[in-house]
Amino acid sequence: MHNTKYVFVTGGVTSSLGKGIIAASLAKLLQERGYSVTIQKLDPYINIDPGTLNPYEHGECYVTDDGAETDLDLGHYERFLNIPTSQANNVTTGRIYQSVIDKERKGEFLGKTVQVIPHITDEIKHRIQLLGETGDYDIIITEIGGTVGDIESLPYVESVRQLLWEKGEENAIVIHLTLVPYLAAAGELKTKPTQHSVKMLMQSGVSPDILVCRTEHEISDEIKHKLALFCNVKKEDVIQSIDAETIYDVPNLMFEEGLDKVVLGKLKLSSEKQPELIAWNNFIQKHKNPTSEVEIGLIGKYVELRDSYKSISEAFIHAGSTNETKVKIRWIHSESLTPKNVEKKLTGLNGILVAPGFGDRGIEGKIKAVKYAREQQIPFFGICLGMQMAVIEFARNVLNLEDAFSTEMKKNCKSPVINLMESQKKITKKGGTMRLGAWDCTLSEGSKTFAAYQTASISERHRHRFEFNNSYLKAIERAGMKATGINPKTGLVEVIEIPDHPWFVGVQYHPEYKSTVLNPHPLFVDFIKAALKQSKG
Repeated sequence: MHNTKYVFVTGGVTSSLGKGIIAASLAKLLQERGYSVTIQKLDPYINIDPGTLNPYEHGECYVTDDGAETDLDLGHYERFLNIPTSQANNVTTGRIYQSVIDKERKGEFLGKTVQVIPHITDEIKHRIQLLGETGDYDIIITEIGGTVGDIESLPYVESVRQLLWEKGEENAIVIHLTLVPYLAAAGELKTKPTQHSVKMLMQSGVSPDILVCRTEHEISDEIKHKLALFCNVKKEDVIQSIDAETIYDVPNLMFEEGLDKVVLGKLKLSSEKQPELIAWNNFIQKHKNPTSEVEIGLIGKYVELRDSYKSISEAFIHAGSTNETKVKIRWIHSESLTPKNVEKKLTGLNGILVAPGFGDRGIEGKIKAVKYAREQQIPFFGICLGMQMAVIEFARNVLNLEDAFSTEMKKNCKSPVINLMESQKKITKKGGTMRLGAWDCTLSEGSKTFAAYQTASISERHRHRFEFNNSYLKAIERAGMKATGINPKTGLVEVIEIPDHPWFVGVQYHPEYKSTVLNPHPLFVDFIKAALKQSKG
């Protein structure tokens, strides 16, 4: 039987220390050493998934091939490991409680009082081990969201305590990520917050095996010794995680610190094969030494929180590296665009991307940005709502359908070029009911998208309720906008292009979700290539 090993990553002192990046970096190193690895995220919030959360609240909602709306950390996992994740890689408190309550209603606990321990913790343990039961993975890294000491994290920490006891110390370990702050007035790093964090973890019955310490300054041997002494770990188990220039530097930094070696030692696994990271470092080399620069305008509704567009900004980094080009993003709030200032705000851009989103706020600004890109012959990329805005702009200003709109924004518009999907019309619940996950698309030969993908059959991830209204397809195509990507089963228009424009592509799906370090997304690569051409005139 396949003996899957488990690594748990907890966080202390403060949130947003980068547990996801540490988990992904460790997984990358273990993968390079020849082990099959996956990562899962346990989120303590009571939402079933982040699908109904405002991007300002939680950053982007990341979608997997199997249609799960998940935490944005799963995007990091896929970008680092180059393997797809699934519903099983993201668990929320809401999902746990819903499952236990459903079982109680079915009568599975007849006669029993349903309690946090054992029922909730058993369900958490079951979810943690689901991926291991497939037998596909040597090591499963489980990142526990939130910070040790949070009330909502307690059932997860208790579940980890039980699993550590059940699996034994050679099969399950805990990495605790903390902050070692620098006090400028005292001129020194302080270990006390980490000591308190570890103490709190130990009060829950869990002792960390490894400490990873986020810091702005080098941690001396003396401080490592102090942390080891007061936190009950060996000195070599105290790993420094100093602030990095980019998240993609972290695997190399963790390798230098020996994190992967320490983990393998604790799990009694061979560490003979060294991580080479050849393709990875080749990517970093190109990323850090660009030969050109382009500026792309990202037109969005949530630009104040850039994590709302995390996958898009990372896809630009991957595509930029491939083209040996620095991609500067000009973040532009669509609400700020007016007929008077649109030229001033968009002038000098080498490409314009109109981003996804929901609702009617900032819509007219997005349409103005599309018009500017179309008329000024600037490379244009529209994603999901961005593609729909391109269709509306074209219908209004080229077909002269003044009332062209989407029924999402105006229910009774006279020219609904974007309409609610037939399958969505009877749906009343908002959560998890959109068209989600991977769907097939057939591309037209000779199109820009076909040239980028180099194939006619593609599969991409979706997250939408509204679609191109095929009643207007003939009129729109006669006027010069072509549907160059169609879903073979439903006839849904997936891709639109304007052939007599240097590069004008709108896609109903989300290509950014599939861009990784080792496989940059072809559409982003081609878009940056077009922007580069534009920059050189």
